[in-house]
Amino acid sequence: MKMILVRRFRVLILMAFLVACALHIVLDLLPKLERSGAQPSGEPGCSCAQPAAEAAAPGWAQARGRPGEPPAAASAAGDAGWPNKHTLRILQDFSSDPSSNLTSHSLEKLPPAAEPVEGALPGQDPGALRPLDPGHRPLLRGHGTRGPVPPPGPSGDGSLLARLFQHPLYQAAIPPLTEDDVLFNVNSDIRFNPKAAAAAAAENPDWPHEGPEDEFLPTGDTAVDSYPNWLKFHIGINRYELYSRHNPAVEALLRDLGAQKITSVAMKSGGTQLKLIMTFQNYGQALFKPMKQMREQETPPDFFYFSDYERHNAEIAAFHLDRILDFRRVPPVAGRMVNMTKEIRDVTRDKKLWRTFFISPANNICFYGECSYYCSTEHALCGRPDQIEGSLAAFLPDLALAKRKTWRNPWRRSYHKRKKAEWEVDPDYCEEVKQTPPYDSSHRILDVMDMTIFDFLMGNMDRHHYETFEKFGNKTFIIHLDNGRGFGKYSHDELSILVPLQQCCRIRRSTYLRLQLLAKEEYKLSLLMAESLRRDRVAPVLYRPHLEALDRRLRVVLQAVRDCVEKNGLPGVVEDDLSPEHRASAGR
Repeated sequence: MKMILVRRFRVLILMAFLVACALHIVLDLLPKLERSGAQPSGEPGCSCAQPAAEAAAPGWAQARGRPGEPPAAASAAGDAGWPNKHTLRILQDFSSDPSSNLTSHSLEKLPPAAEPVEGALPGQDPGALRPLDPGHRPLLRGHGTRGPVPPPGPSGDGSLLARLFQHPLYQAAIPPLTEDDVLFNVNSDIRFNPKAAAAAAAENPDWPHEGPEDEFLPTGDTAVDSYPNWLKFHIGINRYELYSRHNPAVEALLRDLGAQKITSVAMKSGGTQLKLIMTFQNYGQALFKPMKQMREQETPPDFFYFSDYERHNAEIAAFHLDRILDFRRVPPVAGRMVNMTKEIRDVTRDKKLWRTFFISPANNICFYGECSYYCSTEHALCGRPDQIEGSLAAFLPDLALAKRKTWRNPWRRSYHKRKKAEWEVDPDYCEEVKQTPPYDSSHRILDVMDMTIFDFLMGNMDRHHYETFEKFGNKTFIIHLDNGRGFGKYSHDELSILVPLQQCCRIRRSTYLRLQLLAKEEYKLSLLMAESLRRDRVAPVLYRPHLEALDRRLRVVLQAVRDCVEKNGLPGVVEDDLSPEHRASAGR
């Protein structure tokens, strides 16, 4: 009798297992069955010219069911809206490695979420936003049709930027380039082959490829001038700069970032906040950071630097500031208004991203994606009704083609709510740094000083690592990546960012002279930034007090250098990098 009961129990267990397997199979087949029986009902995306509910209803009725239906319940039917055309390649990097493009790392867990404050908007972090004055007009531009946008960069009569870039300080030539000084040795007789790029990308399982390979091909010209602008930018990188002062490909690339057709979207793995990888019609790629805050909203004083939002407009402004300072170490970044349905949801193959789209109670299209922090329904990114503003940063060459080395910033912060870093408690910390390779040579320590000044002007406290191109060894520039936590406060100058300059008391003569020039009324930094940013598609990029803060912080930097000169003498502080002897030996 006991054996019979045991056998019956085993049979029940087996039947339960078979029923569970059958249910899984049915659930997997359900989306395909629904797709085969579904009839198209019109354009799934909504248009700016239509009311949000009316425009979004056709496509979302099938994929989402009712607006109040949770995302998980409708994910099975969501495949009906998947696109079928993707052109991807391997010439740009979006790996999850810490050394990949524009990543953000915070090693400290965030503090608990703040209690909701009165007047907070749905889908936004109430702890990160201050209630706005009802009479305060937001700086976000409308999502209607925009007029023609003039080319970015300095141009035209009376341009202050044009005058600046004609100044002798902005005319100094870099040393002659050898084969070892350029990132890529290009044969100008070999044309760009998008078929090969797409085929190579298709071999990577993370980059699915569908559709005819001949679609969206560039011209078949063999000259280097026929290369897409992102490739011209890549082949222009050398030991001394990411791009030359007058490289027309950079201006063209900025226009591409703001206007090229988006053919594929995927979430960027790694980092603390949501970022998207966008692939364009010409096989270029860029990192998209969506707008999370209004421009006039400051970081609350009780927020730690590692728990703040990343700002899309800070990425845009950082590129322009870097160019005005003549560092040219930030990849090109441009602002853009993106249609969340037609240019993100309808072209993505990332199911995890697709399933996070929903319609808000205000009939706006929203999504939140997946990331370490701020990726939830409470922190959703919502359009107006389906338009969202963001920054697009051009990718650097793929790590497989141009390896980069990641360095820990010697003045990295502790990323802890109570613990301080060594440099914060040891006034002689720089002496220890200068005895450690590669900082035992003046070139790298001077690059760190340039980066320190750049970060102080922006108010960026999040410079934990930096990168260099491995091919050029230790005698090359620092790439100024990941600037999203700049321009958070305009009413406060974070003097701790300047500690490296104050401790080491070293600066390049070229940097010092340019800072002095930008402090003059005829070349005022705030006016130059305003002119440079005015040509971006999402202008105004910076809130006016941020521009005024740049002038104030510039005076602080110059005073810090003067204090060093008084203490150590001019030759002990300012290194003459403008002499012919120095330029001849630079980078060798």
